[in-house]
Amino acid sequence: MKIITNYEKVENDLYDVMHLFYPDSKLDEEKPMLKHVMERNKNIIKNSYTIEDNEGVFSFEEQKEIKFLQDDLEEKRQIKRFIKLSLYKMLSNHFSKNLPWGSLTGIRPTKIGYDLLKQGVEPYMLKEALMENFLVSEEKAKLVSNVIQNQKCIIRNDKLVDLYINIPFCPTRCSYCSFISSEYDRVKNLMPEYLNALIKEINITKKLIFENSYVLRTIYIGGGTPTVLSSDELDLLLSNLNYPVSEFTVECGRPDTITKEKLEVLKKHNVTRISINPQTFSDATLKRIGRKHTVKDILEAYKTALPFEFVINMDLIAGLPNETLRSFKKSIDTAIELAPDNITVHTLSMKNGSIFANNLDVEKNTTTEDMIKYASETLKKNGYKPYYLYRQKNQIQCQENVGYFKEKVCLFNVDSMEECLSILACGANAISKRVYNIDNRIERFANVKDVREYISRIDEMIEKKINLFTKKH
Repeated sequence: MKIITNYEKVENDLYDVMHLFYPDSKLDEEKPMLKHVMERNKNIIKNSYTIEDNEGVFSFEEQKEIKFLQDDLEEKRQIKRFIKLSLYKMLSNHFSKNLPWGSLTGIRPTKIGYDLLKQGVEPYMLKEALMENFLVSEEKAKLVSNVIQNQKCIIRNDKLVDLYINIPFCPTRCSYCSFISSEYDRVKNLMPEYLNALIKEINITKKLIFENSYVLRTIYIGGGTPTVLSSDELDLLLSNLNYPVSEFTVECGRPDTITKEKLEVLKKHNVTRISINPQTFSDATLKRIGRKHTVKDILEAYKTALPFEFVINMDLIAGLPNETLRSFKKSIDTAIELAPDNITVHTLSMKNGSIFANNLDVEKNTTTEDMIKYASETLKKNGYKPYYLYRQKNQIQCQENVGYFKEKVCLFNVDSMEECLSILACGANAISKRVYNIDNRIERFANVKDVREYISRIDEMIEKKINLFTKKH
């Protein structure tokens, strides 16, 4: 795929829209080729597009008056959205194909929703505004509106922060995963050194929080699979996280890592929320995706966890290879029957670096859209409401990931997805974010990904995080 434009600021955005309609094209290929020209006459923006692909050449042009010119950032945003929308219209018409999210390609559709509300759109008109301005389908526009209505927990305060701890280890690597995580058996000899470095970073981060008058809202330990650690290792780690917080989450994830002893350690250290992630209730699919556990293991782990009265989340994935709509319905129905507090429904993403992405034998599931629709309708009928939403590149049939709740939302998920609070992150490949709500901007710092490098460069990681969270605006 080749992109030629006289407005280089939108080159990546043009590629994202093109990729929706040419998903198998690579950047180093000559075709399809898009030529884009933007012309401006005061407030009038005119876009001209010509696409050459293997079927021929076709063109389109459109012009529009752009408002909000008193704000440079808003002006650039409006121009970019118009350019993407025009290209989407052209491709949608050419292929006679409407996509569920219209011209939206970013990972946070709710951000667009909040922007529209700030611009004066009334909440009851948000759905219509998304449909009109971005050609989002009625179903997805309604989803965005419902998610925003259910995010009553949002607080925007630059002194309120979340703490994230990364444990980048798993029992095995799932076939759909591209996270930088290591199989535990291959790196277990590094665990003492990793925990020492991580605890050092945690304790200096705690000092940073205290000395700069930050208030900690939530703690979230993710990965990877944190419960791949032994009971003693978990106890050591959690002993250094004795903050009183509104929510304390540990991703247990793999049922085969969950034991009564580990759950007792979590309870002892005031963990309030865990995840037990089936991904599917099909033994054949579990084996196919590289999970070393069975459906029976999932049910046993859930049964073991219930007496501890944690808020429990379960993850499921729509669109896994060779899964039918019938088998996915069984997974949704089984999860609802178990009645966890939260259920998160992901759409399979063909991620670069994952085993699936490099395996030509993996066919994209053509029933994924029906799976997502069934999940949404059935969960709502059973008292679950959507509370957070995000998208990823290369998701099958342009779908999304949605978290559902009955009574308690995951505060960290909302804070993270809506980027309303700063996150201090510790561990290899952990990304800290400092949010400046007044200035409407975010600064980030990422720890190194490699575990060995993280251990050897821990002092450097700590110093850079301190600089990020102590410098003046």
